[in-house]
Amino acid sequence: MTTREAHYDILRAPVVTEKSTLISEYNQVTFRVARTATKPQIKAAVEALFGVEVRAVNTLNVRGKVKRFKGRLGKRAGYKKAIVTLAEGHSIDYTAGI
Repeated sequence: MTTREAHYDILRAPVVTEKSTLISEYNQVTFRVARTATKPQIKAAVEALFGVEVRAVNTLNVRGKVKRFKGRLGKRAGYKKAIVTLAEGHSIDYTAGI
């Protein structure tokens, strides 16, 4: 699983929230990843796609919330999130594209 398409299957989307913007000061970037992705796979995908050196990868599973829509109960899908710590001097710019 080392092809470019496989790396795109692992990294689904960047997470752009207030909290993820704040942790960018500490060389950390947040991604939404595949639920089956492991830390070594996430590290390899980030290094291959963005050309940066990854120091650490932390993952967490986000549970889907139960919400109401027009009086009916529904549930949002859960997902896996990865917080990637980059080495000093490396950075990722989401807005520039790949």
